[in-house]
Amino acid sequence: MIQNHATGKKNRDGARKKFDRRKHDMELWDIYDENKQPTGRTMRRNDWHMKPGEFHLTVLGVIARPDGTFLINEIGESLEEAVRREVREETGLDVSKADGGYLFTYRRINPDEGDNYFVDVYRFVMDIKDEDLHLQEEETDGYRFATLDEIKGYAAEGKFLHYDSIRQAFEL
Repeated sequence: MIQNHATGKKNRDGARKKFDRRKHDMELWDIYDENKQPTGRTMRRNDWHMKPGEFHLTVLGVIARPDGTFLINEIGESLEEAVRREVREETGLDVSKADGGYLFTYRRINPDEGDNYFVDVYRFVMDIKDEDLHLQEEETDGYRFATLDEIKGYAAEGKFLHYDSIRQAFEL
């Protein structure tokens, strides 16, 4: 069930929560140097005015099921505890006891856009069902379970961004 952001969504208790765009846009992200070391400076979320050599950090959680399908959902923040919390907030899944964890980091430099970033990629393996998911609609546009071949097809069609940078998370 996807609801309009203006009307809010129901939390697990059935009460409606309203999405606060101002709070979302005021979120501060740490700025890192080219070696992925914190600079002590911050930037406002989605304020792409990075200087050369400055990066922000994003994490990507890949959730795999034993049947070989994957939950596709991108999240943004830092550190392993944060990725677990973000996965729980955005999907309702508790990955703290799941197999897996941090896999690798990749770096993307976009000087024309002023958006340079590191992505820490995590992979968690757990047996989940549709009814286990409780999506945070402000952060996700939906989901589906997809096979590796389907994901490769989306990548070939340009519908799965940065697949080449993260494919090893799917091909273990």
